[in-house]
Amino acid sequence: MKINTSSVMILLFGLLFTGNALAEDRHRPEIGKKAPDFTLTDATGKKHTLSDYEDKFVVLEWLNHDCPFVVKHYATGNMQMLQEKYRDKGVVWFTIISSAPGKQGYLEPDQAKKITREKKAKPHAVLLDPDGKVGRAYDARVTPHMYVIDPLGMLAYMGAIDDRPTANHDDVKGARNFVSEALNLLMEGQSVEVTTHQPYGCTVKY
Repeated sequence: MKINTSSVMILLFGLLFTGNALAEDRHRPEIGKKAPDFTLTDATGKKHTLSDYEDKFVVLEWLNHDCPFVVKHYATGNMQMLQEKYRDKGVVWFTIISSAPGKQGYLEPDQAKKITREKKAKPHAVLLDPDGKVGRAYDARVTPHMYVIDPLGMLAYMGAIDDRPTANHDDVKGARNFVSEALNLLMEGQSVEVTTHQPYGCTVKY
């Protein structure tokens, strides 16, 4: 029997691709499962390990200050308001920059500190992820991509910050904020109504 080597190669490639895709799916974060642990250095040089905050609510906010969708939430003061409000309630709020060096949104530590001061942002820390390892572990696709983690370290929400997928500043008012909603429900001992929502924004510049 004559074997068509081209067909065999295509079949093998297909199986390899499928296997890789399934492996990636297995490693994607899942609601109700442990959030992927990580250690990142912040803009001041301090290291933070997620599991060290396991007794607290944690918010992860993927950030790129050059993205119009991020600008919408910072120019209106919406993101800063949320950061301050929930930090006052004991929530640990991390902003994470996964832009690679030379790509849009990448910041050196001093730049990150400067822009945080200028925008009067109130995160617990700005974490730097230039190799994108943590971003990929969370399947963070856009900025802002948001995640809420409960005090047991379980992922309780992931997706868009709200239900207005535009860069229009006027759309902040009246939007259904999924992050705020999830935190409020969890703090009241209730289940999160919306656990995932299609994220919107600029693609993370890995």
